[in-house]
Amino acid sequence: MRAQRALGTCLSGLLFVGLTATGCTTVANAPSASRNSSKSVRSTKVTYNYTAKDRDCLERAMYFESEHSDHDGYMAVGTVVMNRLTSGAYPQSICGVVAQKRQFAPGVMTRVVSSQAEPELDLAASAVLRGERHPGIKDAMFFHTEGLKFPYDNMHYVAVAGGNAFYEKRGQDGALETPAPLPAYEVAMNYVPVRTVTTTQLPLLLPTADQLPVPPPDTTASISAVPTSTIAVPLPRPAFDGAAPSASFVKAGG
Repeated sequence: MRAQRALGTCLSGLLFVGLTATGCTTVANAPSASRNSSKSVRSTKVTYNYTAKDRDCLERAMYFESEHSDHDGYMAVGTVVMNRLTSGAYPQSICGVVAQKRQFAPGVMTRVVSSQAEPELDLAASAVLRGERHPGIKDAMFFHTEGLKFPYDNMHYVAVAGGNAFYEKRGQDGALETPAPLPAYEVAMNYVPVRTVTTTQLPLLLPTADQLPVPPPDTTASISAVPTSTIAVPLPRPAFDGAAPSASFVKAGG
């Protein structure tokens, strides 16, 4: 009887120790897994630099492609520009994307933007650059004028805005035929000011007329062989051979 009690006590102790050990292991591992997952999410940001010129290119694309429409149309075109930028299949700058040949409206880089549209364009560009996107555009990187029809099966339409119909290119299996753009939450836009060299930073100093050096006189110059004035050369006194001087001669000294 005592042996049975002792055996039961021993088994109970082993069971309690096993459960305790199992519980400690589970609690210790959970927080570390959570920390690792949060670090991996924060490290997925991809930074793209942009300048004031890039911002101007973005506004030009939004203005001319949306037919000067409204905020919704501006945001739709702006989202397409950012989708192309982050897809890796297009140039790696906003101006490079917008200025690419036969992709956006003719004259998009040279035509004049109406000053009346600038306030609304500025708001839309600021929203796009800080990470906002048109909710209906999704992964679309293509669009055409609303109402046109094309006989292609890979045009998956997602939205209509600003007089344009936006679509993704997808195969029969539904997969994108182009590299997928990065989600907005994985993109960081970094403004880089362009510094220009001005005359105040690097002045060009030119001497004035009164600061020009005057060369000293040349003391080693040779004397000219041609005299500049007539020099009287004394003649020898005429010799007298004892004859008497003529009446016209006047003696002027001893």
